[in-house]
Amino acid sequence: MTLQYPISALAASLCLALGMTAPAQADIKIGFLATLSGPGGTLGQDQYDGFMLGIEAAGGKLGGQAVKVIQEDDQLKPEVGRQAAKKLIERDRVDVITGLSFSNVLMAIYRDVVNSGTFLLVNNAGPSQIAGSMCSPLYFSTSWQNDQQHEAMGKYAQQKGYKRVALMAPNYQAGREALIGFKRYFKGEVLSETYTQVNQPDYSVEITQLRNAKPDAVFIFYPGGMGVNFVKQYHQAGMLGKVPLLSGSTVDGTTLPALKELALGVISGGPWAPDLPNPANRSFVEQFRKKYGRIPSHYAAYGYDSAQALNAALQATGGRINDKKAFEQAMVKANFPSVRGEFKFNNNHFPVSNYYAFEVVRDPAGDVTLATRETVFQEHQDPYHGECKLK
Repeated sequence: MTLQYPISALAASLCLALGMTAPAQADIKIGFLATLSGPGGTLGQDQYDGFMLGIEAAGGKLGGQAVKVIQEDDQLKPEVGRQAAKKLIERDRVDVITGLSFSNVLMAIYRDVVNSGTFLLVNNAGPSQIAGSMCSPLYFSTSWQNDQQHEAMGKYAQQKGYKRVALMAPNYQAGREALIGFKRYFKGEVLSETYTQVNQPDYSVEITQLRNAKPDAVFIFYPGGMGVNFVKQYHQAGMLGKVPLLSGSTVDGTTLPALKELALGVISGGPWAPDLPNPANRSFVEQFRKKYGRIPSHYAAYGYDSAQALNAALQATGGRINDKKAFEQAMVKANFPSVRGEFKFNNNHFPVSNYYAFEVVRDPAGDVTLATRETVFQEHQDPYHGECKLK
């Protein structure tokens, strides 16, 4: 079912109807909850770095209001994430919770957050349920629904004429949805569909099986440290360069510093890359590299967009966030300069975006980076938005 506003929002609406107005808040309190430790910690750190850079780009304030950001590490453990979310809501009394790196953690905290009347602005995880029947007016995403980037790689594989493809992902919700997304647009033969343990360090057995199966291509979804380990071992096995490696959220700004030239030739899909030619993106990439000394990942890009979206919505509402309906409507308008270029939310508050295929290459300076090769989808909607009753 579609989650609606809590009672507190109705009380705020009644005050407005009676002509009573409350002063704008002295500051905005934001809880940043993400995976910040372990092999997946690079995802959360890039989300955080991008988000904080977005606040800096807005002059250190959001909508003219002072900002307090309270950081929490969910450790990629749903029960830890739920405890942290409750602390942010009940003790810290935050206005917004943002971040969220992994879908199993997001699903664990989701109802607690939206039922409390707290806005939830996610910049990575995108479970299908929240995009569909469990959508909420308090939930927004600046990233994607889990299936989408993998749908782009499935269509890419189909367009390239690959007939037999082997698929691999970690065994949790986003991993399963990744392979569902790939298969939605790939119409050839799926030779194998392998699910490995989350944070598994050794893939030698699985890679041997891949070599013996002789696929036309391999598709993987291994974020963070899992991706570093897999790509290194795939390269060591002599398969990279011989059997095309397609990926989603595997080779990016979080993993390229460790992989470097070992990842040359890997193809990835998504709605953002460092070379997208729009002014907001050029500025973001330049600022990020100057501040952090590395190429930003899509996690950082969507974190940055989250801060920019909050800034625009707060400007539109005069800094007020406790009028839930007004703030939601301001967010829906998405009137901010996105690193993607044009940005708009669908009815379920997930983005409608172009999706691209990009390749790991050397840039003119000799650095390893991602280069956009082609547009796979234009204005792509997730497959679950029709189940959401929001308008």
